[in-house]
Amino acid sequence: MIVAHASRPYPMSRPAPGIVEQDPNDWVTRIVAIMDELLTGDRARRVAAVGLCSQVNTDIFVDAEGQSVAPAITWQDNRAASQAAELDLSISMDEKLAWWGAPMPVGASHVLARMLWMAREKPALYAKTRYVLTPKDYCLRALAGVAVTDPMSNFFVVGQDLAYVAPLIARVAGAAERFPPLHFFTDVVGEIALGSSGLRAPVVAGTMDAWSGLFGAGVHRAGEGVYISGTSEIIALAGERVGAPGVVTFPNAAGLSVHAGPTQSGGDALRWWGEAIGRDVAGVIELAGKADRSGRPILFLPHLEGERAPLWDANLRGAFIGLDGQAKAPDFALAVMEGVALSARMLLGALEDAAGGPLPRLFHAGGGAHSDLWAQIRADSLGRPLDRMAYLDVGCLGAAIMASVGVGAHESLGDAIRSMTRVERSFEPDIRMKPRYDALYETYIKATERLKPVGIIGR
Repeated sequence: MIVAHASRPYPMSRPAPGIVEQDPNDWVTRIVAIMDELLTGDRARRVAAVGLCSQVNTDIFVDAEGQSVAPAITWQDNRAASQAAELDLSISMDEKLAWWGAPMPVGASHVLARMLWMAREKPALYAKTRYVLTPKDYCLRALAGVAVTDPMSNFFVVGQDLAYVAPLIARVAGAAERFPPLHFFTDVVGEIALGSSGLRAPVVAGTMDAWSGLFGAGVHRAGEGVYISGTSEIIALAGERVGAPGVVTFPNAAGLSVHAGPTQSGGDALRWWGEAIGRDVAGVIELAGKADRSGRPILFLPHLEGERAPLWDANLRGAFIGLDGQAKAPDFALAVMEGVALSARMLLGALEDAAGGPLPRLFHAGGGAHSDLWAQIRADSLGRPLDRMAYLDVGCLGAAIMASVGVGAHESLGDAIRSMTRVERSFEPDIRMKPRYDALYETYIKATERLKPVGIIGR
């Protein structure tokens, strides 16, 4: 049962094309503020344990005192694209299969590419760096005083044995000593301050948003999967350990072989379009609801900052295609929502190849799942029923699930997941919309391929 919920926004900085940063101290101050809001009365004394999760492919270079030496380089940031390409070319297919069991790409958001960029472009800052941390681990360092991480948050430098891949890390000078020790995500790693209450509680290592969201959305066995809609779209499937190009195949953990992938833009595309037309995200969704979904569609390619899974192309750029003189504001808003759903369809196809077969339905969660319209568009585009969870912030719920197992409140992750999650509503695909989305998807594939050269203009 969810007792209380609170959140705080924080700013994003885009000082130059391809550069997307955040101030990591914003995360810590907001966590403290949220704890103070939530832990009123005697609640602080009733806290049994704390769990954290966060975005990954966001890297913070910190000194020996845990202070950041530069802004956090976020998952949308493409500054290290050339270093990533250099590293990827240095890794043979045999090495990828031996380390990860799948042909995992090295993209611009890879931590080693960022380390190489920092070592070359900001050598004085790299010399000051003691650890390179994920956001979750930065907050653990600030609030619990421990420098630790977990294997899943470091899937890009961890092998199938859940240990760091030494031959890979050795390709960047000084990288090995800048990674913190690994702990399983239900391990209690210390105590965390409960806001300004003066009290502390056990805290577990936790893990990344995809795995935490997987648990919080109810996935605990093979043949299940989740579609999480946030700033980007994340789909994660538990299935056979097969692997496929363009997606992340995680080491087996908690009895699950998980394949996952993040797109580059989800709710962020609605934010962008809203800013362009002077509306907030809710206003864009309201506009889209006025469009005729059976009318002539506009195709939107949501590659505003390149694309991650399954394409991993930092140079891709977005487009509206198929405009005519009848196109109005609602049609553009609908196109943005449909374009994001089409990017998820491309990702789902790659993930189902990796997992060894199609999944009959998916759990659905995340901030973007609030909209009934968008949930239906996604179900129609994917051709899969979506079971929307009762509590949509499944990353936070997954963190609580891991914490409950860490302190023994539940015997296993499966027990905790069954006890703490439930479906609120199901969205069945409308068979009448199948021709529309099949045609849009076919054009989406062709347009993405043919517009690749456009991404290099002006660079």
